[in-house]
Amino acid sequence: MSVVRERTESRRATRPPRRPPRPPHRAATSGPWPYLLVAPAVLGMLYLLLYPLARAVLISFQDFGLRQLILGDARFTGFDNYTTLLSDPRFWTVVRRTFLFMAVCVASIMVLSTLVALMVERLGRFGRAVVLSALVLAWAMPVVAATTVFQWLFHSEFGIVNHALTGLGFTSFDGYPWLAHGTAAFSILVLLVVWQSVPFAAITLYSALTTVPGELYEAARIDGASWPRVFRSVTLPIVRPVFMLVLSLEVIWTFKAFVQIWVMTRGGPGDATTILPVYAVQTALSGQHYDLGSAASMLTVLLMSGVLVLYFRQMFRQEAEL
Repeated sequence: MSVVRERTESRRATRPPRRPPRPPHRAATSGPWPYLLVAPAVLGMLYLLLYPLARAVLISFQDFGLRQLILGDARFTGFDNYTTLLSDPRFWTVVRRTFLFMAVCVASIMVLSTLVALMVERLGRFGRAVVLSALVLAWAMPVVAATTVFQWLFHSEFGIVNHALTGLGFTSFDGYPWLAHGTAAFSILVLLVVWQSVPFAAITLYSALTTVPGELYEAARIDGASWPRVFRSVTLPIVRPVFMLVLSLEVIWTFKAFVQIWVMTRGGPGDATTILPVYAVQTALSGQHYDLGSAASMLTVLLMSGVLVLYFRQMFRQEAEL
């Protein structure tokens, strides 16, 4: 037995060491196949997003009307279209109205959505499911359908709003033409945009509130902090990134609101509900001045980008201070 053991140990000593297992084979990523696979999606995105933008920029520097649209003999005019717009007093009136519309809508959306999110957080399971389902259904309603519903709600003869106000004793609202008065039409459009935007903002903020640890709330209550102080010192610092993201998205969406205004009032009565996107379409369609309409669209993009740049600079400055 000792001889067999010695032979076995000698064979193990002379046997070459076992090689480590080879890693699984990886496909080479330096070849053209990954790029060929993603090329259709990239090309489609470039065609659908960048090409219209580049085309609009090009038209804004041309003399482009109905004749040029058909024959294609547009000539470059430099910054003449921009000079024409910037020297138009109506354009600056529309710019002021656009910023007013954006400020009122965004402030209302953020306040209401924050309150709704805080309310949903404190509801039970059944109440939370009911409220979230209602928010999702309201958010899923098509824009044109919701706008049509609001048109019927505020109809001068058949609208339920006038019927309800008249039934409550406000006889002056019998047959009141809401959309024929500038301030009333502006207020209805603000109400419509806020109603359509609150569900998304509220659901997003509620999702952010669920990430706040409950121990922080308990510590704040033990210290005797009031509800506003808890929200300002505990909740808001944690959900600030999501809050700022929702705020920036609402600024973009309300700044470029077009469908609601165009379907309901087309910018009227007069110019009471005309904001920059509506002004661009009106300019392009009236007399087929597509060059001025494109220039108005580019100025809208520049103004919106300027607002977002100032906003992000302020946000990054506050984060740096914190």
